[in-house]
Amino acid sequence: MHKLAENVYAADMTEKPKKKRAAAQLKGEITAYKRRRILEEASHFFFANGYEATTLDSVAEQLNVTKPFIYSYYKNKGELLYEICQTGIQLSLTALEEALAVEGTATEQLKIVVERVARIIIENQRYVTVYLREEKSLTPDDARRIRDLRHTFDTKLAALLEKGKRSGEFDVAAPSRTAIWVSGLLSWIALWYHEGGRWSATEVVMDAITMVQKMVQPAGGPNA
Repeated sequence: MHKLAENVYAADMTEKPKKKRAAAQLKGEITAYKRRRILEEASHFFFANGYEATTLDSVAEQLNVTKPFIYSYYKNKGELLYEICQTGIQLSLTALEEALAVEGTATEQLKIVVERVARIIIENQRYVTVYLREEKSLTPDDARRIRDLRHTFDTKLAALLEKGKRSGEFDVAAPSRTAIWVSGLLSWIALWYHEGGRWSATEVVMDAITMVQKMVQPAGGPNA
């Protein structure tokens, strides 16, 4: 009987840390969900009305919560803007890094990059558009942080173009400048693409791939 009690106690002591970890994980998931919902509604208002014209009161009313509820997750409206603005470039940078980790030629890697980043921009169109419109409203520190992310993206993309240049796959005089042109072409999608419009998302992505390939391929290449 004494041994049984010891086993029950040991099992209980083993289960407690597991329950605490599970509870902590659940709490983290709930917090992430609430932050995401606030971010989503704020992005709708920033997109439709502009950053300056949007109040946290209007966001709270739309969510059917109080303004202090929002303050418990974001310290101010500026932090919301930063989170929205950095989303597109952070996702794009992650996609670029994942593509670079895939074994293949520079041509194959570039195609993966363009396809994934174009889809990210379409799927997060509102966020990217808010950034392009409202960059001026970011604090200097927040604007610098996003510029640093963009610079990292362009630098890694330029390295990929340089790789293709060395292998003879690409004909680019200045990989660094070309990387900026490619980034601009992809970002521009957010300003003109319309869901349910003349072109489908897939058509836009495929066009982006074709346009970028034409920018970098040698004269007389397969897509010329």
